[in-house]
Amino acid sequence: MFENLSNKLTQTLKVLSNKGRITEKDLDIAMREIRLALLEADVNFKVVKGLIARIKERAIGTNILDSLNAHNQIVKITNDELTSILSGDCHTLNKQSANASILLVGLNGAGKTTTAAKLAKRLSDTGQKSFLVPADLARPAAVNQLTSLGEKLGVEVYKPDLNSTPFEVCKDAIKQAIKIDASWTILDTAGRLQIDDGLMNELKKIKTQINPDEILLVADAMTGQESVNVAQAFNEYVGLTGLILSKLDGDARGGAALSITSVTGVPIKFIGTGEHTDSLEQFHPERLASRILGMGDIVTLAEKAQKNFDQNKAIELDKKIRQSSFDLEDFLGQLNSLKSMGPLGDVLGMIPGMNKLSSKLQDANLNERHLSQVEAIILSMTVDERQNPNLINGSRKKRIAKGSGTSPQQVNQLLNQFSQTRKLMKQMNSAQGLKAMQRMLR
Repeated sequence: MFENLSNKLTQTLKVLSNKGRITEKDLDIAMREIRLALLEADVNFKVVKGLIARIKERAIGTNILDSLNAHNQIVKITNDELTSILSGDCHTLNKQSANASILLVGLNGAGKTTTAAKLAKRLSDTGQKSFLVPADLARPAAVNQLTSLGEKLGVEVYKPDLNSTPFEVCKDAIKQAIKIDASWTILDTAGRLQIDDGLMNELKKIKTQINPDEILLVADAMTGQESVNVAQAFNEYVGLTGLILSKLDGDARGGAALSITSVTGVPIKFIGTGEHTDSLEQFHPERLASRILGMGDIVTLAEKAQKNFDQNKAIELDKKIRQSSFDLEDFLGQLNSLKSMGPLGDVLGMIPGMNKLSSKLQDANLNERHLSQVEAIILSMTVDERQNPNLINGSRKKRIAKGSGTSPQQVNQLLNQFSQTRKLMKQMNSAQGLKAMQRMLR
């Protein structure tokens, strides 16, 4: 996400870093490039105008251009202003009662039903019992979809009477939630292809009756400025308490995220970063601003790693590496853990200075498809072959290639790379290897 915008902003700021002294003219040129990059990213023009004006005012008004580290201070100012328009602070869910409720609203196609399941999983993972309510009776498929997702996640789902009204479903579901002592009741309401009086009157009636703790709009980030217009309309009609931007991983521009809060005044609370049910992240403006400027997001990366890597397995893996007994079974486990953290490009984008490398993944043939091929090759091996790759001869390579839909050359390439990795691990754990590393660092 934000790939196009991030590349252009980092390139513009890099030009400033290559100058010995930054003049006001240099700043004007850089601001013009940043303005164009933001407009191309579909950021609201009023937001862009205000952002550029504030950056220039702070840079010129505080005599930053006369300092030796002017470039670093301009980057900091840009980061601060980006964070500010993204709404400044992290906004959590507002729980006003023991049995709180969340009313999810939005247009058809925004990903409301999937987001409801993602939100339920996120809350359940923190020990808060969730209760899913399919109140979109206009689409029977939506009821079936949410029921199916709930069963997979182990989250209880309310069974609505399809002959009743959405208002009655929500009212009865709240009573049921109190009986089962659910911490959060998530109501997935109906959408429309466009905003109309029928939809808004229905939502107003539900809101008046159940008085939800949160009214969250699920907005499709890929629709750009249209999502900002949708947010404004919903906020005027029903009064939003927060936003969830879905499909943010599919938007290389990111204009909606940079405009929506500044224009509507409604904070973003969560962002959808993938199709899996665990691909919903709490929104942290300062982290996103850092990623846009190519400065990475180590905190989110650490949180993902902590969530997806088992500590006991990590200790066991460290022991195997030290004993040079690391095998393809272990490699497969680490590969699955890496994949569960999200798209490889996004993971690399969280490492400071790695945003350029992530954009070159396609050329380097290190994309998701390549990882899937590696996984298929290892899964086509027997347990003995994974634990002892030396057993794999020519005929076995042909069998593995056939089973994984690859070629014997690809199998051979993987085995050679794994062999080199094991040798490197062995050297790193030897006294000579450590001395060689120290010499290289010096």
